[in-house]
Amino acid sequence: MALKSYNPRSAGMRFRVSQVRTHLSKEKPVAHLTLAKNQAAGRNNQGRITIRHRGGGVRRRYRIVDFLRNKAGIPAKVAALCYDPNRTANLALLNYADGEKRYILAPEGLKVGATVVSGPNAEPTVGNALPLEKIPLGLAIHNIELVPGKGAQMARSAGTSCTLMARDNGMATLRLPSGEVRMVSCACMATIGSVGEGDWSGVKFGKAGRKRLLGIRPTVRGVAMNPVDHPMGGGEGRTSGGSHPRSPWGKLAKGGKTRNRRKNSNRFIVKRRK
Repeated sequence: MALKSYNPRSAGMRFRVSQVRTHLSKEKPVAHLTLAKNQAAGRNNQGRITIRHRGGGVRRRYRIVDFLRNKAGIPAKVAALCYDPNRTANLALLNYADGEKRYILAPEGLKVGATVVSGPNAEPTVGNALPLEKIPLGLAIHNIELVPGKGAQMARSAGTSCTLMARDNGMATLRLPSGEVRMVSCACMATIGSVGEGDWSGVKFGKAGRKRLLGIRPTVRGVAMNPVDHPMGGGEGRTSGGSHPRSPWGKLAKGGKTRNRRKNSNRFIVKRRK
């Protein structure tokens, strides 16, 4: 969609850039398609903080999104486009012909009133979900499974899409948004088109308070701390740290490989990301 800026009536409005959401439904989410979302504030299943600078934020409910698209052959009408506070993309509410309702990620160009279908016999048009073996080469796709029947895991963020490059021996070759080229089983499902809200990268929050509403707490630079608090702290006047960037516990922060060299799926990667 489009972005809008504001007159600088206050310091927080001066640099704010937000998305235009006039096309979204103002109705409350479908009750049986939502779940209570408890705030874990960056903690794992043992209660330990594994992601720092998280906490607070506005209360929200989780929308149950259909990443399987397993209602093959049953047409569904797009009843509304809806905002989702839990992700960068918007959702589309589908009313299936058998009476069931489901949320899916809203692709770019999908309009209210359109009809979408999933399954191997569906047409390769925006919003329809097909196995990779039935999708024409060169199309942009999103919401892609890595394991058949597990549900989509790739290309789910706002504005992202993959390109179907080739098929051979039951495997499809995809080019990912990162530049990586990898193979996926042709039996995996994918949705035609790219995820909507591609202008999300141009949003500017304008003030710290808006980040707090999202549950993001302040981050203090290591070089601004004392030596007792951080390896990069201390020094007379402003310094660049005097050592390589590292975490408060001394672990180097840049340049290290984070992917397991013995990961089983390495054999499916044709070309590493840029």
